[in-house]
Amino acid sequence: MERETRAHTAHDGIKPSEIAVGVIIGRASEYFDYFVYGIASVLVFPEIFFPFELRLEGTLWSFAIFALAFITRPLGTVLFMAIQRRWGRGVKLTAALFLLGFSTAGIAFLPGYEHIGPWAIALLSILRCFQGVALGGSWDGLPSLLALNAPEKRRGWYAMVPQMGAPIGFIIAAALFLFLHSNLESADFMDWGWRYPFYVAFAINVVALFARLRLVVTNEYDVLLEQNQLEPVPVKELIANRGSNVLIGAFAALASYALFHLVTLFPLSWITLHATQPINDVLRIELIGGVLGIVGTLASGWIADRFGRRSTLGALAILIAVYSGFAPTLLNAGGLGENLFILIGFALLGLSYGQAAGATSANFGPRFRYTGAALTSDLGWLIGAAFAPLVALGLSAHFGLAYLSIYLLSGAACTLAALGLHKSQIKD
Repeated sequence: MERETRAHTAHDGIKPSEIAVGVIIGRASEYFDYFVYGIASVLVFPEIFFPFELRLEGTLWSFAIFALAFITRPLGTVLFMAIQRRWGRGVKLTAALFLLGFSTAGIAFLPGYEHIGPWAIALLSILRCFQGVALGGSWDGLPSLLALNAPEKRRGWYAMVPQMGAPIGFIIAAALFLFLHSNLESADFMDWGWRYPFYVAFAINVVALFARLRLVVTNEYDVLLEQNQLEPVPVKELIANRGSNVLIGAFAALASYALFHLVTLFPLSWITLHATQPINDVLRIELIGGVLGIVGTLASGWIADRFGRRSTLGALAILIAVYSGFAPTLLNAGGLGENLFILIGFALLGLSYGQAAGATSANFGPRFRYTGAALTSDLGWLIGAAFAPLVALGLSAHFGLAYLSIYLLSGAACTLAALGLHKSQIKD
């Protein structure tokens, strides 16, 4: 069946490279939105929306609102798949990305707490929830289509391609904040400078929308998606037939998801809180880390094709567990140790996250793959990443950095348990 699909694809002149470009553009735009919000949660929101709190408590409240998008994301997936079944993929994607752009740009226009009081926090929370709904609705099936067209011995490489959007989106967001923060006076940055990345996010979403619509609403791609059965199915049917796969898939990638925000947002919040390094220096190190993340993601494709995706996930979970043991030592070792924590973490993140989705989404079979891959990702983000910066910062600040180690170690343990208990359902 797979060979027939690939042969038909080749006959129709559909190039995997075109799909790959569309996937990377789409994912990078989504992650840019997320990281713009995440970085602002550390540098801006505690002062703008929670001026009545101390810096730590303000940051924790910001991270609590940050988590709302991960809670509403599965709801967006279900809602917009219903829209797709009724009005088509193009309507669904257009509505989702415009909602994402509206909610992201809307944050840029929000007055602070000093102007409208608690309403500022309420509006920020609502717009953040809309971001999550929109991101759930932006699933277009292109990563699954790319995986289905992967040559048998290059599945790890093709699974890596969609994951490239994360480090690319982070680099763009961090670079923009670094430029603004280093070139503006502090008062100007807090007044209007922080809003600019949210405007840029809307423009990027428009570009990404047309890049993706160019693929998913043309007749030849529409036919190809239908031939590969990449269409939404009712969630009840998915849970009834493949519910265990959704759960296993989410936990199998938990080490990567737990690490995700603990090397991007947590170090920035921790160092900012303790003022051990200038913010601009931390952002520069994180940019270097983002490059390491790209290299690691690329390397994960080669490693997975040589040793198997399941083995790669398991080996990286063990390395993340080892890394978790050294985290408190590194973060307590001054600027050099903090930088090593960030750089090593990004390298491990790239290697593990590069295969976090591919080894599990293949287990659903053609009919359930489209909806199953989306909901598995939603659940993995919710369990592993949604509350990571909030929990890690709160526990570390009040009880010590050992709790950061425990959090990371628990994610690695869940991954190893899922891989070990369900060997037959985690495919290479």
